[in-house]
Amino acid sequence: MTQKSLDQKLAAIHRDPTGCNEFIIADAKDADMAFGMAAPGEICGSNEGECRFKTLEEYREQIRQVIRQGVVDIVLMSASTSEKLCLEEGLFENSHITPAIRANDATDVFAFRGSTIPGEPARAFRTAQLDHAQCGHLDCDPAERSQGVDLGLYSVTFNNDCTIDLETLNAYNAFRAEAERKGFRHFLEVFHPNINDSVKAETIPQFINDVIARTLAGVPSVGRPIFLKIPYPGPEALEELVAYDPHLVVGILGGSSGTTRDAFQMIHDAQKHGAKIALFGRKINHAENQLAFIEFLRHIVNGVVTPEEAVRAYHSVLGKLSIRPLRPIDEDMQITASVMNYGGEAPPPSTAASPQIQQSSTVNFAQMTSEERLAYHLNRLRNL
Repeated sequence: MTQKSLDQKLAAIHRDPTGCNEFIIADAKDADMAFGMAAPGEICGSNEGECRFKTLEEYREQIRQVIRQGVVDIVLMSASTSEKLCLEEGLFENSHITPAIRANDATDVFAFRGSTIPGEPARAFRTAQLDHAQCGHLDCDPAERSQGVDLGLYSVTFNNDCTIDLETLNAYNAFRAEAERKGFRHFLEVFHPNINDSVKAETIPQFINDVIARTLAGVPSVGRPIFLKIPYPGPEALEELVAYDPHLVVGILGGSSGTTRDAFQMIHDAQKHGAKIALFGRKINHAENQLAFIEFLRHIVNGVVTPEEAVRAYHSVLGKLSIRPLRPIDEDMQITASVMNYGGEAPPPSTAASPQIQQSSTVNFAQMTSEERLAYHLNRLRNL
């Protein structure tokens, strides 16, 4: 089995937490665990108003293309999609990309049409069974556990409510115990409170930092998340969290889709202030061309282009592929506010189905040094 770039990069980060330039990118294709039928996004025809939701199979085909592209380090999926692509099709066996599942789906991600549940305090809930992710059935034999996925996202939301937050903590405690027994790793997502005024808005970044530090204080290394996923809190709060424990690797989530500049600027700023990981879901899924969008995310963290240059180059790619952008370039260059919870925004319509940029399957990013990857991306950028 091909060595995973995630493991290589995490090892490098832990060897030199402050000096390492490695950066991990994840494509979060687990939206079917939140939005239901709308999760895959829309396909719109040439006539205005002729739109439909993509099917689940079309959504999964997009994931296959991302795996074949080989630019990201992690693909996050629902357990049902993971069963299809990992256990049945074996798409990750010869890939440096690590598959992961959403291991829990608390009530604040029940954001389907007509639902009011995300407006209530988040309650602990978990659909996925770890055995199903690892081997496809309950009560896996030890030798079977390596067949599937050994990494999952566990999500928590705290609302400053002792009773409900204690329920969240106890559920996370039980999950960690099961995961340790079954050799299942996890990364921890900490959302902002999903109830308005449960925490003063100006103190939310500090609240989240303290929640993380307190939640993990009693957890030894064997049970700790291998990294964090949090809303980008701004430079000061991010630097505070990174400095608190350099071996608690911090990643940022994308939130709502926003403009192309929103995504490119966020990943740039997060890296500048200490984040080592970006996990983008809607920002990738709602892009006009997902593979081109992902490549520019990598160009930015590799120092090939600035966010502004990347927006212009991305629009140039769209033009060469005859893909109509969602916004004029002047509008797409704007930085706008992003919603940082699932219930705050429904998925916007995406553009029409479009051709994808193909990448040679012979390129093995896992075997490249950071300098070799930089040289490779510079060469690709010159040829766009």
